[in-house]
Amino acid sequence: MLDKFGIAKRIAREVKDGYYVNLGIGIPTLVANYIPSHLSVMLQSENGLLGMGPFPFEKDIDPDLINAGKQTVTMIPGASLFSSADSFGMIRGEHVDLTILGAMEVSDKGDIANWKIPGKMVKGMGGAMDLVASAQNIIVAMQHCNKAGESKLLPECTLPLTGVKCVKKVVTELAVLDITEEGFVLLERAPGVTVEEIRERTAGRLVIKGDVPEMVL
Repeated sequence: MLDKFGIAKRIAREVKDGYYVNLGIGIPTLVANYIPSHLSVMLQSENGLLGMGPFPFEKDIDPDLINAGKQTVTMIPGASLFSSADSFGMIRGEHVDLTILGAMEVSDKGDIANWKIPGKMVKGMGGAMDLVASAQNIIVAMQHCNKAGESKLLPECTLPLTGVKCVKKVVTELAVLDITEEGFVLLERAPGVTVEEIRERTAGRLVIKGDVPEMVL
C-alpha cells in the first residue's frame, strides 16, 4: 500500500518529456518532487506560474512565490509569472498536455467530483471546472476509500460533479486504473496489495484482465 508520496511518485512516471503539466491542489502538488531531472517539463499553476519546481527547502522559501494551493514553491530556469487571466487562457486554449487532480469521487465512466460537499462551506470551485472542460488527459490522485471506509470509485458520483466523462486514469494507494467504456480497468496493484482487496474496495465496475503486475516506483 502506498502513502501520498508513493501515489505522487507513481504518477510522475506518466509525465513525458516536453509536457506542459497542471498540478491540482493536494497530492498532485507532490508530483513536482518526483519528475526525473533529465526530462524537460513545464509545470503550470493556474494562479499564474509556468515553470514550477520542487517544494523549497526552508532556507530557500520565498513567501511571495506560491502555487494555487497557497503553498510556497520554487521556479526552474526559464520560468515565467503572468496574470491569472493569461493562465486560464492557456488552460482554455488546450495548451496543457497533462492535468493531475485530486478528487472526492470518480465514477467508472470518468466523471469527477472534486469541488464541493453539500452542507460544507467552500471558498469557490477554483480552476477545476476549466481544467476538466479543456484537458485531453486527466489523471486523478486520490485515496481509494473515504474516512468511513466507503469506496470513492463509484458507479455514479454522489457529490456535485466537476466534469463528465473526462478522467482517463486513477492512481490510489492501492492501484493504478484506466477508465474505459468497460469501467475501471486494473493495470497495476500497489506493493503488498492483492487483486481481491482492490475488488472489495471498488464499488464501480472493475475489469481485471489476466495477471495484474505490482507497481514499479
